[in-house]
This record gives sequence, structure tokens and C-alpha cells, in this order.
Amino acid sequence: MNSGKGATAEVVKKILSLLPGVDCGGYGGCGKKSCQECAESIAAGESVNLCPACKQDAVDAIAEVMGVPTVETKDEVAYVFCMGRAAGKTRFQGFASCKDAVDAGFKRGECKDGCVGVGSCISMCKFDAMKLENGKVVIDVDKCTGCMACANAEGCPQNLIRMVPRDATNFIPCSSTEEDDEKVRQICGYGCISCGECERACPEGAVSIVDNHAVIDYDKCVGCVACAVKCRKKIIIDTYHDITKVKDKVAFVKCSGGSKASAVYKEMGIQSCTEAVEKVNPKDLGLCTTGCCGQGTCTGVCRYDAIHIVDGTAKVDPDKCVGCKDCTYSCPKNLIVMVPYKGQKQVPCSSVDDYEDKAKVCDSACIGCEDCMNNCPNGAIYMEDKHAVVDPEICENCNVCQYICARGVIKEQVVPEYNYLQRDALSMREGE
Repeated sequence: MNSGKGATAEVVKKILSLLPGVDCGGYGGCGKKSCQECAESIAAGESVNLCPACKQDAVDAIAEVMGVPTVETKDEVAYVFCMGRAAGKTRFQGFASCKDAVDAGFKRGECKDGCVGVGSCISMCKFDAMKLENGKVVIDVDKCTGCMACANAEGCPQNLIRMVPRDATNFIPCSSTEEDDEKVRQICGYGCISCGECERACPEGAVSIVDNHAVIDYDKCVGCVACAVKCRKKIIIDTYHDITKVKDKVAFVKCSGGSKASAVYKEMGIQSCTEAVEKVNPKDLGLCTTGCCGQGTCTGVCRYDAIHIVDGTAKVDPDKCVGCKDCTYSCPKNLIVMVPYKGQKQVPCSSVDDYEDKAKVCDSACIGCEDCMNNCPNGAIYMEDKHAVVDPEICENCNVCQYICARGVIKEQVVPEYNYLQRDALSMREGE
């Protein structure tokens, strides 16, 4: 190992030439005030990979200069563990720094743990790897060196920026500490409700619930699809697999005849389903008492553009739906339910009225004749509140019920069978 005053100066010079060459201003992960001080510390005996922005070849070269064994580096990049806008991002626009925004405090209904979107972290980055787009901090992983300057308290007072392996493919972008899952759903569509499904599904034990949100241990994570499939809110980002395909349930609207109601409510100036339910007695207007209002409250909460109003009734596109369930919470009539992501017969009707009343208000309502139930070879259909219901656990997707239904009410939820990746990740096999 080099020693002596002259030799040390020369060593420091050589080490300095091997560092990235962009001073982090004392905010980097090395904990030093400058690259010069970092080089001096390495020359004085600190680890040859003291600078987290150094790649393996640079660390190897520094180790050679020092005459010591090399050290394996971690190739990591910064990641912002918040995807939502619930922490007052719009309100905080124009603030001088994220710290000023946080110090100003959060209002009721805002996430106190989220990104405030001012972008102080961007000013910390000396590698032009961060930018602000519509209040969201976007990191260019090709430019990010993993120096950690953005991850300090001045860059992110919310402690939302943490380092992840460059080749990581699964991310849980939430840091909410809120205990009440209902509040989380109300506050943020991207919020983790700490249900623990991902933790239980992970075959490697790489996911755990910490401070009421899920966290991935990247030393254990193998990048499988299990956590993304089982996430109830579908907030887990999987950059390797298509989340619209890896899911076990999708939403389904138990009504197919809301066109009349939708037109009536629009004419009355009603703008939301909730308003329709609160202000109007549908029976007085000759409308189905349990049918879809068709004003699109559910469409407003869908992050995946998977539900639309078609002919006055909400309809789910199963190819786009990821099974997050947000729409089920938004429907004031509880018409949206989750069904298995496979070919399935469904009865899109929830009417509890008598046959005569149903016939007056809807031509696509289940009249409760029980023909489908009596002819189902598997006993998969039963009657509930005067309409038929298909048990997805028993239904084998035959066509007997559709053939026998005189009104053509029963529909087939045509979606693909579980794909190979999903079965493999969840240890599922045919027949199980």
C-alpha cells in the first residue's frame, strides 16, 4: 500500500481521477464535503468503494492504486417511493423547496407521507438524471449514477427517495403510514392499504409490511410476478410483466340495462351516481331501483381506463382491468363485483323487484324464473333476492344456462385463462 506524504498526494490525485468527476456538493452517499475529501479518505484507508457513484471498473482501479483487494459494488439507482398526487402537489406549486412545503403542513384528506412535487431533489442531482413532469419526479436510470445526493433530507424531507438495484423490475411506490385502509383508498388511488396479500404471496419472503405499507427486500426479490398479481389495489409496478394480463380477478357490472336511467338523470342535470342515489327515488321515475345510474362515478376512479359508460350503463373492459377494486368502492349501488379472470358466465342483473315491476322498467332484467338454475348440470346457479347468481367456483363455463335463458340475460365474461407466468409465480396448476 502506498504511504508517505508525497506518495499520498500522488495517490489522492490518481484516485480523484477515477471518481465520477462531478462533485455532489457534500450531499452524496460518501458523506464527504467534496470529491477531493472523498479521495483523501480513500487514500487514508477508507473503503475503495466509498463513492457510491463509482462503477465496478473504477473501484477495481482504485483498489489497484491502493494495493488492496477490490470490493464488489452495488449498481443502484434512485427511486421515488410515491406515485400519487395526494400530498398537496397542486397546492404546493410555487413553493421554494419541498422542505418549505412540508413545513407548511398538510390539510385534512392529504397524504402526510407523500411527495409534495416541488422538486428539491432535482437541484441536488448533478448528473441531469431527474426532472419534474406534471408534478411527478421522473428519474432517468441511464443517467442516474446512484450517488445518493437526491436521497438526503434536504433533497427529500419526506425520505421518499431510496436506492434500488439498477436491474430491479418490481416496485411498490408508496410510503404511507396511514393505518386506516379506507382512508388510504379515499386519499390516494396509488396508496398501499397494507392488506398483506403481496407478503403472503411472495415465494421468496421478499415482501413485508413496514409502517403500514409494503416494502420489497431486493436482496431476496427475484422479480417474479406473484406480488403484482395478488396486490388488491394493483399499485405494484412490474416493468417486466404486463400487469393487465397477470391478475386473478377483474371487475364486472351487475347491470346491463341502465340506458333509460342514464338519459333521465342527464336530463335532470344530475352529474354523478352518488347525486342520483341521494336525490332521486327511481321508482317515482319509472326506473329500476337497483340498476346502474350511468353517470360515470366509477369511470372517474379507474386508473387504467378500463371502465366506460356504454349505452347508458357502466361496462368493464377485462383486457384493461387489473382488478384493483377501486371502482367497486365508488359505486353507490354496489353493482360492481370482482369475478375470476377466466371464461365465465355472469348474470348482469341485481334487481330485487317482482317480475311485473322488472318487466315494466327493463327488458334485460333477470325475472327469476329459475330455468337456468334448474338446468345447470353443475348446480352452479342459485337465486338471490329474485335474480340468478352464478357461483364462479363451480361454473365450468358450459352454455346450458345461456341456451335456456328466455330473455338472453346471461352473458359470458370472455377473458383469457390464467397465463403461464401467473400460474408459475403463484404455484398454480390446472385442476387446483
